[in-house]
Amino acid sequence: MGRVCIVTGGSSGIGRSVVEVFIEDGYRVFNLDITATDACETIRCDMTRVAEVERAIAGILATTGRIDVLVANAGIHFSATIEDTAEADFDRVFATNVKGAYAAIRTVLPAMKAQHGGAIVLTASDQALVGKSNSFIYNLSKSAIASMARTTALDYAQYGIRANAVCPGTIDTPLYHKAIDAYCARSGAEEAAVHAEEAQLQPLGRIGRPEEVAALIHFLASDKASFITGSLQVIDGGYTAR
Repeated sequence: MGRVCIVTGGSSGIGRSVVEVFIEDGYRVFNLDITATDACETIRCDMTRVAEVERAIAGILATTGRIDVLVANAGIHFSATIEDTAEADFDRVFATNVKGAYAAIRTVLPAMKAQHGGAIVLTASDQALVGKSNSFIYNLSKSAIASMARTTALDYAQYGIRANAVCPGTIDTPLYHKAIDAYCARSGAEEAAVHAEEAQLQPLGRIGRPEEVAALIHFLASDKASFITGSLQVIDGGYTAR
């Protein structure tokens, strides 16, 4: 049986690019998402429901007998201050971004322990390192993801399991465009001007591409990164260096 990779939220954006790079490297890739993709085998799964995640991963293990890589990528965005974040908003973002990653990691660990090896990569954000305005709950959730990478790395290093997080900045994904659209609808700003402003906020003068983040995730899961664990790998065009 060949190498097996699970990607959560692999139907679009960064996740879709991750699926493609692992397929190109010869992995059998499974996508856990509420929507399907034609890029790989998809198991429809609501990441906010732990039992669904457990069933999906159990089915993968029954089919393949192993899990080499987990990319915990599924997430949603929400823009608001703490005052404007209702309890339902708090619960929805944390359930997807944090509980979903928790469920996936917790479920793959027994198989990785039995193999005495595996790589886990979580998609955090530059907001795990810096604060941004109007981003209370998203920022909080991504900080939790960063913490999850560190604690998992420490707890499971003895089993040869590595855990790292990537911290993307502004990346050209559907999530990014949805956030820009919402901002323009709320503020009346012109979309083209907002995109140009976002690009100029980055020292490299542009926003990132999903395939650039996917390449970093692939590297972290590979043997070339065999001595890297518990790290937060920033890929943000220099934004957090300021």
